[in-house]
Amino acid sequence: MGFFFVLSCYDTWKYPFAKENRLCRLCIHFKGACSIQLLDFLDQLLIMEGETSWISHCIDDMSKDIGDVDSFSELGDEGNRGTTSVSVDLILPDDLLERILAYLPIASIFRAGSVCRRWHEIVSSKRFLWNFSHVLSQKPWYFMFTSSDDPVGYAYDPILRKWYCIELPCIQTSNWFIASSCGLVCFMDNDSRSELHICNPITKNCKKLEDPPGLKFSDYSALSISVNRTSHNYTISIVKSKQVPGNFFQWDLSIHIYDSETMMWATSLTEVLTGWRGGDESVICDGVLYFLIYSTGGGTPENRHGLVTYNLSSRSSPLIRSFIPVPGFLTCGRLMNLKEKLVMVGGIGKQDRPDIIKGIGIWVLDGRTWVEVARMPHKFFQGFGELDDVFASSGTDNLIYIQSYGAPALLVFDMNQKQWNWSLKCPVSKKFPLQLFTGFCFEPRLEISP
Repeated sequence: MGFFFVLSCYDTWKYPFAKENRLCRLCIHFKGACSIQLLDFLDQLLIMEGETSWISHCIDDMSKDIGDVDSFSELGDEGNRGTTSVSVDLILPDDLLERILAYLPIASIFRAGSVCRRWHEIVSSKRFLWNFSHVLSQKPWYFMFTSSDDPVGYAYDPILRKWYCIELPCIQTSNWFIASSCGLVCFMDNDSRSELHICNPITKNCKKLEDPPGLKFSDYSALSISVNRTSHNYTISIVKSKQVPGNFFQWDLSIHIYDSETMMWATSLTEVLTGWRGGDESVICDGVLYFLIYSTGGGTPENRHGLVTYNLSSRSSPLIRSFIPVPGFLTCGRLMNLKEKLVMVGGIGKQDRPDIIKGIGIWVLDGRTWVEVARMPHKFFQGFGELDDVFASSGTDNLIYIQSYGAPALLVFDMNQKQWNWSLKCPVSKKFPLQLFTGFCFEPRLEISP
């Protein structure tokens, strides 16, 4: 026979996700599978905020000033007078409550930490962070810059379908180079290409790295990062490319690697490319560095782009031996790591005019062969309005985000379900014709720090 546990809490809910106090009542029906039912109900409680389609807040440290919660029972239903009312806190031990809360969306965890002192201590504990690190990965968020200069914007949560106003630490302008992996984000300045920071944008933990070796003012640079999900050690790579003086067809290319274990940089390779130059697209997948190179002239239109691979362990060279052609006429390519598989989102150019985009495709690299996964339906392609030949795109886990530089519209592709969907409308509008929008995706994590 089922029975009810009723917990009524009245508190000044000082979490940053809401602007007014709340009166909340939990009424949970237990019939054996209490953990699952409590989890479902907690998730519903913590997202039923009643705000508009988006929430404006900053994810800061959870409030330390949380008073004791007055628990009381109050049955408004005549038919439930015989129901036993017991505080959930008296039933669930800490370890079980920790495991339940660890399965909540990360925004709901911040809210849960503001319910009462006990829950705040639980979600702040090391054991909770350990439990959180062993649940399924959170779906990646997408941070959209809303200024061409200042590093301000909104982060999109695809689970709760809400936009959050968060501040990014370390970064000074929105045109910095950005790479992310497993909850960590790496920023590199766009001037000297030598100032690097790595941070967790959720917890705001940040670390400044030593200046990398090599040229301080390269013509092109590509930044990437790979985090080991077990040890949390990370590798950062920078591919620098600079034209040989007086020779447009030859370009000096160098690869610089940072190891978080040794906390040292090393120049892994220097080489001269003829007829090709480096760019700003690179990614690390399963210990291999991939980056796009671009023709400096003399080639056919379908060979304007190429992919080069570099094994970070064996450090094979010369690079041109690993050259992999890209599929067809591409106006641009965006590389990303989805579950240690290399994925490229590319603009498909017209055959007679390859610099004019006619669609967007998604490919996965299988060995040395590109396999097309999906092509954007025309209705979504038209939904961007006037789409330039280049665009922003990034992804991780099983989600890919695509964004036009000219508008705040954000399209999401699910690799597992093979579905295209628009995100909830970003709470920002275009203020002037030349305003540009860009962004990056990252995995929201609590337990990882640089």
